[in-house]
Amino acid sequence: MRRWDIFCKIVDNFGDIGVCWRLARQLQTEHGLQVRLLIDDLNIARQLISTLDISQQTQVIQNITIVSWHPDTTFDQAADVVIEAFGCELPTAYQALMQPETGWVNLEYLSAEPWVEGFHARNSRRGNLTRHFFFPGFTAATGGLLREQVIVKNNQKIASDQQLQHDFFQRLNLNNSASLKISLFGYPHAPLHELLAAMADANRHIDCYVPVSSLLPKIAEFFGKPSIAAGEHLNCKNLSLHTLPFLSQDDYDKLLAICDVNFVRGEDSWIRAIWAGKPFIWQPYWQTEDTHITKLNAFLDLFYAGCDEAAKQATYAIHAGWVSGSMTTSYWQNYLNNLNTLKAFTLQQTNVLASLQDLATNLVIFIEKLHRNKI
Repeated sequence: MRRWDIFCKIVDNFGDIGVCWRLARQLQTEHGLQVRLLIDDLNIARQLISTLDISQQTQVIQNITIVSWHPDTTFDQAADVVIEAFGCELPTAYQALMQPETGWVNLEYLSAEPWVEGFHARNSRRGNLTRHFFFPGFTAATGGLLREQVIVKNNQKIASDQQLQHDFFQRLNLNNSASLKISLFGYPHAPLHELLAAMADANRHIDCYVPVSSLLPKIAEFFGKPSIAAGEHLNCKNLSLHTLPFLSQDDYDKLLAICDVNFVRGEDSWIRAIWAGKPFIWQPYWQTEDTHITKLNAFLDLFYAGCDEAAKQATYAIHAGWVSGSMTTSYWQNYLNNLNTLKAFTLQQTNVLASLQDLATNLVIFIEKLHRNKI
């Protein structure tokens, strides 16, 4: 079962392709698998995979075969294992090539909700094919979290090495200041004006780093500018905001490891913030009927279960304000007042989660069991 195909449909900018590209690279580098990543939007993917040539139907990058696909694409053969990322629906022509022994896995979205354990590894029939549902999660009874073997060690190294931090900022034409460092990434409907105002009014100087994203127009509005671009530096009271170019996945990991607090969103940056081992504020993808609030609260309940009560309440409050649009200066200041406690606790939780088996390895083990049992 050495040939794996991963189908990725890019729905929300970089989250889907971010997860799929990381998974493909880990399966190839750590497990020695032949991986083909099939992507439906090379234009967006190119921002994460900088050497991608959007004019090519098929190309090889970092030993991963990348294919441009759409529902009418023709295929010669199916792989031994097929990962249908986030229920993207395999092309009909591809399904026709699959055999009963094909390992077909629907990789689901990450959630900390308790029901995930009960649904993980279930399956359903599609004609003579079996489709298996694989749920990432935060416990040993789930599929685990996407995590390269060296990422936590690498992050802790850069977090404690001033020279590495200096080199990183120098490449971005920035100084490595002694101020509180915040990275900011989120959906544009977040209360950005309120957050930036709270940072500006904080009782300590803040350097806020914002990689190029859909947040820039609202940030420009806060500073009274018609627009802003990568490389600009903006100031308001105790806030210095620096706009960064679009970062590679490796550089984004470094930024998260260096910063004192990370605002993240969706799934990919959320997981990376966990491995950074630094306090973070997560904005889940908006869903109808407040389903995203349920997902948020399930995660907070699980991750902060053993946290000091004051720090836990500060964390719940700032998440509620960030997600509901009611961010206040008091929420932000209270969070900062508990930051030392949250730093120690977050690093502890990072190490606990890193002790569990990672998602890619769990997938490989799962497929091997299916193969032994003849699917």
